[in-house]
Amino acid sequence: MSDNTQDAAETTVDAGPHKLPVRTLVAASIGNAIEWYDWTIYATFLIYFATQFFPGDNPELALVNTTATYAVAFFFRPVGGWLLGRLADVRGRRTAMILTILMMAGGSLAIGLLPTYEQVGWLAPILLLLARISQGMSLGGEVSNASAYLAEIAPRGRRGQYSSFFYISTGSALLLASLLGAFLSSVLTDDQLREYGWRIPFIVGGLLAVVGVYLRRTISETERFEQNKNKAARTKRPLLTTITQHPKAVGQLVGITLLNTLNYYTFFSALTPYAVNSQKADDNDVFIALSVGTALFIVLQYPFGKLSDRFGRKPQLLFWSAALACLIIPLSKLITPGAGLPQLLVVFCTGLGLYALMSSIAPAIMSELFPTELRGVGIGAWYNITVAIFGGTAPLVITSLSNAGHPDLFFVYVTVGSVIAFLTIFTLRETAHEELR
Repeated sequence: MSDNTQDAAETTVDAGPHKLPVRTLVAASIGNAIEWYDWTIYATFLIYFATQFFPGDNPELALVNTTATYAVAFFFRPVGGWLLGRLADVRGRRTAMILTILMMAGGSLAIGLLPTYEQVGWLAPILLLLARISQGMSLGGEVSNASAYLAEIAPRGRRGQYSSFFYISTGSALLLASLLGAFLSSVLTDDQLREYGWRIPFIVGGLLAVVGVYLRRTISETERFEQNKNKAARTKRPLLTTITQHPKAVGQLVGITLLNTLNYYTFFSALTPYAVNSQKADDNDVFIALSVGTALFIVLQYPFGKLSDRFGRKPQLLFWSAALACLIIPLSKLITPGAGLPQLLVVFCTGLGLYALMSSIAPAIMSELFPTELRGVGIGAWYNITVAIFGGTAPLVITSLSNAGHPDLFFVYVTVGSVIAFLTIFTLRETAHEELR
């Protein structure tokens, strides 16, 4: 299809009913689902396996060391985003996406089968770190490449709808992780969870990858990539080029991703150990509240994606950042030692409902910032650098502040991030109805 023909098709896409290519959207998104499932179960179950990989005579230090391993892996995400993003720009989105899912599944299966500290000593945490590094690099490439793929196959005026499948799949995987956590915490004792129960979700994650690889092998490359692959191959020092030729886009991506990642890790990861360990909330109630909030998060993705196609990205993003700035501290006050399920439901449903405003259009927003020949490496490097700094340290920050007796300061930290994102969003150009570059 020529550029003119494609432009004409995109211009008239809203003239009649549009049938979503559901199989392609699922195939493109399922790898991301498995990646985030594996990533999340680590944060969810680390309170149970911390003493399996570090000396058990000091549980608090073991928890800090395990969350530190979680954080270290984040700093390999930019490496994976850069290398795998460049691979996607030059060799194709499909090739890179198959590789990422294989790397993540291998890391997950390895963690589920690793020996403990009692069995092999300090070799155990070293092997854990290596598995997490593999997952970190994989996820760094997955987010950028799947985002680019979804945006590039979408007709103009429908990128929000197509992009929403990214977090529909992610939310479904997170819901599975949460429900598995609720199930295991209800049928196993704490001792059983610490002894062997935590291994189950990691092994399940490794096995799920078989389905993901099969589906990804069925998708084709995007026309945008095919048209621009030679230009991408000729681009020297692509990461430097993103800074020299697109500095505003880099700054905007960092400013928005700062809050994107804090919102995600606050409600999907950090609040679970905070509520259970620091505030002594019932762990089963926390898992149930997280599950209900995640279900709401999934349901809202497509409507919010479609809403942005009609009314624009900026109004949605401005409301998200402003609301989170105003509500994050009041929501945190609801998590108390006596907090019951109703209070926890308010916290998780509000936080994740607001986050759906952003997540539903995140792939579209990021993809619209960079041209096709730099899209993989541009998103892959700068998105993941920001996530490494602010997302990777979120559980460690909240754990350290809690141990120091100042857990509330974490939510002030998120409020500041919300203000920065709000100001950044004002600088965005509305791109909902523009053609991808």
